[in-house]
Amino acid sequence: MAKLYFRYGAMNCGKSTNLMQVAYNYKERGMKSVIIKPMIDTKGADSVVSRLGINKKIDMLIDGKMNVFNEINSCNENEKIDCILVDEVQFLKSCQIDQLLMVAVKLNIPVIAYGLRTDFKMNGFEGSERLLLIAHAIEELKTICRCGRKATLNARKINGEFVSDGDQVAIDGENKVEYESLCSNCYYKLVLDN
Repeated sequence: MAKLYFRYGAMNCGKSTNLMQVAYNYKERGMKSVIIKPMIDTKGADSVVSRLGINKKIDMLIDGKMNVFNEINSCNENEKIDCILVDEVQFLKSCQIDQLLMVAVKLNIPVIAYGLRTDFKMNGFEGSERLLLIAHAIEELKTICRCGRKATLNARKINGEFVSDGDQVAIDGENKVEYESLCSNCYYKLVLDN
């Protein structure tokens, strides 16, 4: 039976790079993977972008109203799909996460979803919260904080200054927004205690 996997981690832990490596592995074996990402993620337009400077064109952009199961099922009828890879999965709706589970269970296609667990305010994203409840397997991808500890939180900077207010979604690299992965200690010291 295929499974729904959630691979999460703080910003810059290599989620997109890992996704592209998995896509390459499937292609190398003559198998078809389909890469999807939410339309709200405008970084890279129609590509998955890694901070290492590599990118890969996606196969499907998903808006908040699309039925992901129906879209994948339709594609699978035309050409057998061996794996679904989802970038920035935190931006999907809860019902779309349920549809990804249906892809794994009903179509027997493994789904590997990559994303953040929490936003810059330490609040959960709708898609990630649902994945933490229903994914068959959950794996943390790790990165380090500026102090050398394991980073688990995402801090937002605007014009180089840490901020603790704002909309949940602000895309890295747009409107002078950037993110830094921090451990809990540094997050409190740099973001909340200022």
